Amino acid sequence: MSEWRSESLIVPDWPAPVRVRAISTTRRGGISAPPYHGFNLAEHVGDDPACVTENRRQLAVQARLPADPAWLEQVHGTDVVAAETMDCPVAADAAWTRAPGRPCVVMTADCLPVLLCDRAGTVVAAAHGGWRGLVGGVIGATVARMATPPTELLAWLGPAIGPTAFEVGEEVRSAFLALDSGCGDCFQPSPAGRWLADLYQLARRQLQSLGVPAVYGGGWCTFSEPERFFSYRREGRTGRMASLIWLV
Repeated sequence: MSEWRSESLIVPDWPAPVRVRAISTTRRGGISAPPYHGFNLAEHVGDDPACVTENRRQLAVQARLPADPAWLEQVHGTDVVAAETMDCPVAADAAWTRAPGRPCVVMTADCLPVLLCDRAGTVVAAAHGGWRGLVGGVIGATVARMATPPTELLAWLGPAIGPTAFEVGEEVRSAFLALDSGCGDCFQPSPAGRWLADLYQLARRQLQSLGVPAVYGGGWCTFSEPERFFSYRREGRTGRMASLIWLV
């Protein structure tokens, strides 16, 4: 069994209240073998289940989780579930809670994890922001379920594929422009005649349009940092990182 290493975790740099805990994992640490080598936390990607179980155990110890996370079966949709109501994974792409001790979690390997809390430390949420989810409105659905004035919310954007690596077709750009005619600057022409999309900026625009002015994080590129992050677009068969948030 490999030794747990402190660089396995990213702790958000944001002014969250003291009752809020949040982390995002990397691929470093863990015991999974190639092509999942390292700290894979997903059961659905073909990894040895015993390795995933051990990786999740290490996560619980290192992050001092108060309970099992509310693991989701992510489907690139917009459904949001209350984490405290779950006793097994359900098909959804976001979770929220006002209950202490129940971590909300999303898994990613290029898609954008969005963590949210209110300034009073009474509600938290985690959303899975792939491009389909962003177009579908997963962030808006999550903010609505939190039932808190958006101006009282803080958002943190975790590791995702960066704007120099996320190449998409015209249909993706058109879908975003149909929602937000001002988001054209979030797309730059690619050498292949397609578009390079900035997931971070697209999410920031959506959060700001919802009335959430305080947005932190961003700036990573999962595709371009193979030693630190899993990337589905780079590797195809690979593991998943997790981004978690909970109340104490």
